[in-house]
Amino acid sequence: MKKNTHPEYHNGTKIICSCGAVLVTGSTQKEMHVEICSACHPFYTGKRKVLDSTGRVDRFKKLAEKAAEKKKVNAAAKKPAKIVEKKTEKKKPAKKK
Repeated sequence: MKKNTHPEYHNGTKIICSCGAVLVTGSTQKEMHVEICSACHPFYTGKRKVLDSTGRVDRFKKLAEKAAEKKKVNAAAKKPAKIVEKKTEKKKPAKKK
């Protein structure tokens, strides 16, 4: 077997959350930074919290508003189609010979 193939294992790895919670565990890294942990996750806390670091929710709302506005403008711009009635000609009865 090859020697030195496994990374070094650290018993005192600190996992630091953006909420400020620090967890100590074992890992191949000395320190990790995470955005959400069990202390602040809505599933465990029962609180609603929106993490929107990239603004995707706002972007979606803007696109939805634009689409609704465009739909209203298109609906107002369309004129109702004129119904053309065909004039029916009365056919003359065929002459009998």
